[in-house]
Amino acid sequence: MAGAFITFEGIDGCGKSTQMRLLASELRVRGLEIVTTREPGGTPLGQRLRAALLDVDEQVDPLAELLVFAADRAHHVRTLLLPALETNQIVLSDRYADATAAYQGAGRGFEPKLIQDIVQLATGGLMPDLTLLFDLSVAESAVRTRRRVASKTTDRLDSEDAGFHTRVRNAYLEIAKSEPRRFRVIDARGSVQETHATVMDIVMPCLKDRGLIGEPGQ
Repeated sequence: MAGAFITFEGIDGCGKSTQMRLLASELRVRGLEIVTTREPGGTPLGQRLRAALLDVDEQVDPLAELLVFAADRAHHVRTLLLPALETNQIVLSDRYADATAAYQGAGRGFEPKLIQDIVQLATGGLMPDLTLLFDLSVAESAVRTRRRVASKTTDRLDSEDAGFHTRVRNAYLEIAKSEPRRFRVIDARGSVQETHATVMDIVMPCLKDRGLIGEPGQ
């Protein structure tokens, strides 16, 4: 597969969305073709599914939640991700399949085998070349999420209790531990600029290894 597929993962409030925007801007300045997207909501269909799934007033059955996320991903992979990668673009995604293992698997308690089968069906085996996990304590996540509530940008998953978010965080760390070649865990407690510098130190060698950038000055 041409191009590069980089995903940004972490619990709510970890700063992954901000870091993805900063990285995309930096790479575009360097003349690279960048596609930014998210799950759920990376396509017009996904935006409608996202609105329903994350509405704080919507009561969503856990199995329905799992399957709708999978439907969004299947459409996302086939209509956006694969076409972009096949044309040698760099794709940055705010969450992907690891979020299902963390949120619906560990968070909701679905069996790992079911999660694995559904992820495989939806993705067709497409996995990221690099995953950045922005790690943050649940306590700090709650502080940051309360700030978002004040600005009216909260969603249904934000409102889950600390136990849920602890299971999600622990699952992310276990996934990262099991796939050290793909994952890089980043301490998300630093400033935005400190974290951005860490992201650049990780991503640039990856893009160089894939032949998407040359040596400085080239």
